[in-house]
Amino acid sequence: MASKKARPRWCSPLLLALLARCVACQAPPVPSSGSSPSWMVPAWDEQSIFVEQSSVPELCPRAVRRGDFVRYHYHGAFPDGAKFDSSYDRGSTFNVLVGKDQLIAGMDEALLGMCVNERRFVKIPPHPGDGSEGVSGVIPANSVLHFDVLLVDVWNSEDQVQIETYYKPENCTRTIQVSDFVRYHYNGTFLDGTLFDSSHNRMRTYDTYVGIGWLIPGMDKGLLGMCVGEKRIITVPPFLAYGEDGDGKEIPGQASLVFDVVLLDLHNPKDTITVEKQYVPESCERQSQVGDFVRYHYNGTLLDGTLFDSSYSRNRTYDTYIGKGYVIAGMDEGLLGLCIGEKRRITIPPHLGYGEEGRGNIPGSAVLVFDIHVMDFHNPSDSVAITTHYKPSNCSVLSKKGDYLKYHYNASLLDGTLLDSTVSLGKTYNIVLGSGQVVLGMDIGLRDMCVGEKRTVIIPPHLGYGEAGVGKYKEKCLVVLY
Repeated sequence: MASKKARPRWCSPLLLALLARCVACQAPPVPSSGSSPSWMVPAWDEQSIFVEQSSVPELCPRAVRRGDFVRYHYHGAFPDGAKFDSSYDRGSTFNVLVGKDQLIAGMDEALLGMCVNERRFVKIPPHPGDGSEGVSGVIPANSVLHFDVLLVDVWNSEDQVQIETYYKPENCTRTIQVSDFVRYHYNGTFLDGTLFDSSHNRMRTYDTYVGIGWLIPGMDKGLLGMCVGEKRIITVPPFLAYGEDGDGKEIPGQASLVFDVVLLDLHNPKDTITVEKQYVPESCERQSQVGDFVRYHYNGTLLDGTLFDSSYSRNRTYDTYIGKGYVIAGMDEGLLGLCIGEKRRITIPPHLGYGEEGRGNIPGSAVLVFDIHVMDFHNPSDSVAITTHYKPSNCSVLSKKGDYLKYHYNASLLDGTLLDSTVSLGKTYNIVLGSGQVVLGMDIGLRDMCVGEKRTVIIPPHLGYGEAGVGKYKEKCLVVLY
């Protein structure tokens, strides 16, 4: 909210007995006041201004002073109850400077010290009213005037944007700066609490750049320095909002605006991905690179912590090639340089994620946060990797194609998940080498071994069970220990 799309809208001014000048505008709803006041008040000397505070709000952060600009509603009546004017009938508040001779002297005095949402009954004798002349056709000479006044707004030309932060996260690594793009929710009210707009009601955040003129000046200033998750009340005087004309719709001219804001997202078009390494294994023989096929688990959240997807909830890793455009650009970059078993947080700005349109339950222009755990990766060009742990000193005969072999093994995935074990079964596995009784990688891994030799054989998927896998295991490197 608070975009600069205002169109002028004017109401016709009405010559009133109490006013020297009228500035009219669209009004807020008429407050609940019951029937017209009976004007049953304590004794009055009929010479001085009489003020009765009918309703005073509990909180009064500011009271009317001379030089303030005010907006108020009123009923004007004679002592017999005959109405001579009402701002409610015109559907607009009365907008005027106090103490600048723009009002009759009695009203200038009666408004001083009023709070927003305060209601006063005012009696004004002739001499500080319209005096012996009156107003032709409206107010007779020497008339006593009664007013029922409700103040809805007060501000001063020296006012600035007021910021009240009522919640701030403990962890605040970044705040809004000029030219940042933000997504936030807000409730927008007038100073008297009347709601004029709410992003919550539309169930959609307000998304905009800050500090480049896309917002009213007061909101441009009020959002600066906010953290994601922070909650603020931003009060904007009219000259930093929609000014004399209002927005031509819900917001009248000369209205102070109050925005209750919660920031959900923040990025800059110049941002790149950020990578936070949360856990790196001590042993890392190889790091992921372009062209590798990676299996990883992840939780995907928005910047405010809202979960939008999780591989854990599906009980299945996400499997993909990296650096080939199979995933969003930010993830393609963020998955490079990983070790098997590593955990990292990858934060991706929208232009490297799903952009302005978003996707599914990911809103447009959303920053994405992925907490990933790498389970496995390989490259299609990988061959079988063999590491010998023990080899007898007397090794004159080596295994070859056509030999009958009996061996023990423990088979696991690269992340340590156990698949099978002859040791636990207490019986060997028996094959003829080179006869196709085992996957090609195993056939290669069993060659040139001595009786009694122990080795670890790492078999990439294309030399193991391929994309189809066996059971629930697909595109997975196998580690076989002998």
